[in-house]
Amino acid sequence: MNNETPARPELGDVVVGVDGSPSARTAAFWAAAEADRRGRPLCLVHAAGTDRRAYWTDAETLQAVREAGRDLLTETAHAVRERYPELAVTKVLSRRDPVSGIQETAGDRGTVVVGNRGLGGFSALLLGSVGLGVAARAEVPVIVVRGDNERPQTGSVTAAVHDAADLDVLLLAAAEADAHKAALRIVSVWNVLTHVGQVTTMLDDLDEIARHRVHEVKALADTVREICPQLIVTHHVETGTSTPGILIEASARTDLLVMGRGRRSLGLGPSLGRVAHALIHHAHCPVQIVPDAFTARDEGP
Repeated sequence: MNNETPARPELGDVVVGVDGSPSARTAAFWAAAEADRRGRPLCLVHAAGTDRRAYWTDAETLQAVREAGRDLLTETAHAVRERYPELAVTKVLSRRDPVSGIQETAGDRGTVVVGNRGLGGFSALLLGSVGLGVAARAEVPVIVVRGDNERPQTGSVTAAVHDAADLDVLLLAAAEADAHKAALRIVSVWNVLTHVGQVTTMLDDLDEIARHRVHEVKALADTVREICPQLIVTHHVETGTSTPGILIEASARTDLLVMGRGRRSLGLGPSLGRVAHALIHHAHCPVQIVPDAFTARDEGP
């Protein structure tokens, strides 16, 4: 970390994709609660994909699709306002495909919220791929709403970090914890298998690597305490052979898990890292994926 104390990030407006599925409706209510906590407006977006359909669909069918989208947005907005009457709610009916429509609406400062499954049958695969596409490609934070809606709140937000390079993600998690009026739990997984086959496989070297990780995580926690003195902050380094498994287990004891995207280049544009991919499919709570591009913008020139 450098010597300059970074600024605490501001949480942006909340954008949620709705498609008529029960999962999307759950996501809309969760997004409304999140917007209310942040003191920010909520935008409901339904991306009908009519621009793409126009090549093979008649005008009457396209109009019916648009009307159905408007009705869905109106009904969802009404349901949200019943629960949160003071919340500013806007609606966007996009003609673009769902991934592009949601990204466009979020702009460069919003936070996207999506459900974790679709309407059922083959549509579930398509809509699931939309959520995955948004999480992998968006340049703003994406929250995939997972877990049991009836589960009692734990009063904690968890940040999954690796080393000092994750400070910006950690500060975003701290802002979330503050908005949730929750404690911040910092978790780092030290996976010994990542060092197998390297020159540093002697036991003394591995012990030194572990001590260095503990020191780094403590330094991260101390930085957060300095910037956000009102927060209760705990930090842990967990040892194991499955990073996704340990974080999935940790997700059962928190209200929100925040992590970097861990982008891996596959030659086909941005993608999710292995750990982030596992979390958005198997976590017990909502998971916020933060892209490198977003935290880099916060650093400024």
